[in-house]
Amino acid sequence: MIRVAGITWSIHPLFVLVMMASVMTGYFVELITLFAIVFVHELGHVITARGFGWTVREVKLLPFGGVAEVEEAGSLPSKEDAIVAIAGPLQNVWMGAVAWTFGQLGLWNVEWSDYVWRANVMIGLFNLLPILPLDGGKLMQAALSQTLAFHQTLVWAIRISLVLSIIMIGYAIVPVVYSGGMGIQFNLLTVGLFLFFTNWTAYRHIPFLFLRFLTNREMASSRSITKGAWALPIIVNKRHTVSAALRLFKRDSYHLVIVMEEQGRILAVLPEQRVVNGFLSDGKADRAVLDLFM
Repeated sequence: MIRVAGITWSIHPLFVLVMMASVMTGYFVELITLFAIVFVHELGHVITARGFGWTVREVKLLPFGGVAEVEEAGSLPSKEDAIVAIAGPLQNVWMGAVAWTFGQLGLWNVEWSDYVWRANVMIGLFNLLPILPLDGGKLMQAALSQTLAFHQTLVWAIRISLVLSIIMIGYAIVPVVYSGGMGIQFNLLTVGLFLFFTNWTAYRHIPFLFLRFLTNREMASSRSITKGAWALPIIVNKRHTVSAALRLFKRDSYHLVIVMEEQGRILAVLPEQRVVNGFLSDGKADRAVLDLFM
């Protein structure tokens, strides 16, 4: 674990296992190359995120990419999130192109050139799978947030990731059926299990992830007000709870919560900060939204 430019860089235990296996099987040079590819891939994320003013706290390197921890998680615009996510695979595009070109020009051994550009293609495409925390999963989450409330986005993005992780695990085990117990794809199985348990843990922590979104909401609200953004109204009746109203919040929108009677009479109009701060100050999520006006 090292700290560079305010960012903690660490190697995930899964990468350590790959490193040990590579050393024991004599593929040390390939391991160093894989490490360099993954590092540049993550560097693309970090440079782009810092360009948007994000505070990157930690980056954990995995055999197929990495996971970046940012201070403002949950409050960042989905457009920026998508651009940062795609910045990683784009590094694999130029690295793969350079490796292929060097091989064609005779600057590199053809076999080595093939290995490097194929490794870049594999890592780039794998990261585009719509499974969290892969880049494709983040792109999927950003797309879902365009139509769904943030809480729904969390739930559905993780559910989709769990299903696809199970399919990956099944695909890794399928060869056993056709080869009498031999031919299991251990690398794919290991990654599939990692992604499944990562998302299973995230599913159990959805309340915490949503609370972090609400905690950072003031920053997003201030940004919207400063830019003069349009307000997206949320209409609830007087019996609506604070929790139910908060679950209607969308990631890229500033909200005015309108409390209305069934007959259509408006009882109160609350800025979203009033609802969020009311919940964060006492944690009473089951009280009526209208109580915050009194």
